Amino acid sequence: MRIYTIGFILSLILFSSSIHAQNSQKEICAVAFYNLENLFHPTRDTTINDIDFTPEGSYRYTFDIYHKKLKNLAEVLNQLGVNKTPDGAALIGVAEVENLQVLQDLVKEEKIKNRNYKIVHFDSPDRRGIDVALFYNPKYFRVLDAQSLFVDLKENDRRIYTRDVLYVKGILLGDTTHVLVNHWPSRSGGEAASLWRRKAAAQVNKDKIDEILAGNKDAKIIVMGDLNDDPISPSVVEVLKSTDKKNNLKFNELYNPWVSFYKKGLGTLGYNNSWNLFDQIIISSAYLRNSTGWSYFDAEIFNKKFLISQFGRYKGFPHRSYSGTTWLDGYSDHFPTVIYLIK
Repeated sequence: MRIYTIGFILSLILFSSSIHAQNSQKEICAVAFYNLENLFHPTRDTTINDIDFTPEGSYRYTFDIYHKKLKNLAEVLNQLGVNKTPDGAALIGVAEVENLQVLQDLVKEEKIKNRNYKIVHFDSPDRRGIDVALFYNPKYFRVLDAQSLFVDLKENDRRIYTRDVLYVKGILLGDTTHVLVNHWPSRSGGEAASLWRRKAAAQVNKDKIDEILAGNKDAKIIVMGDLNDDPISPSVVEVLKSTDKKNNLKFNELYNPWVSFYKKGLGTLGYNNSWNLFDQIIISSAYLRNSTGWSYFDAEIFNKKFLISQFGRYKGFPHRSYSGTTWLDGYSDHFPTVIYLIK
């Protein structure tokens, strides 16, 4: 009996070791999004409305503050995804950046320069000159194509300019991957009154998604961005056709992991002392089917303690760069979001 017991225990140990070895062979890839909160360059650009973020402007946005902000943001980017993959995020979509220069300065920061992040960026027609962009680690991702998709907004025969949608197609460690980076129109004028603008931006995404899926029903598509709407908003649910239901997901529907976060009262930014979850990463159904390549594994709001205000009017919410026009030496008024893919 003693011999049998020892043998049984040994077999359990060997079985457990085998399972652990299988799991350790799994690859994990992190994909992130972060609204960088007004990452402007202090030099005046007379072609856009950036006067506030100059040394003479209302924010007294000096080069000293600019370099502090770059350092702070690099600290955050450095930590995204590292709890599951040592190289951090392979892809990071960003919003509220003024131009290519600020992106180039950011990736050169000491904390992340060894990642050798490359940049995909186009100038948008937004009147303040703020754009979206994609950082990618060339160890994991190779760009095949990139486009800037115009969001055509007209009201009473007046054109309203907003951020373009950034579309990038590439190879993510063997998988052809389509990425759409967004910063949808704000809720200025009221959530309901401005909803049509975000629906229009959502439709630009949906049109591109339908075009991709028409060529390949198993296409791997990632939609990310500051949507200025929550996971249950009509723009996200009705226009994008997103859902949190994993079972029986149709090929032209998207999976949104952030619905459950939102229903638990979690968010990425605070407004009127309550949470919104505007910063989302939504994926095509191919990531949930048993197919080769990358599959969806997990999601998180990156809300570490150092990113949370500990006092003042924003206590408990993201530790932002400014309160009014006062520099707080913070990070952003949004938390980043991360999803993890596995194969």
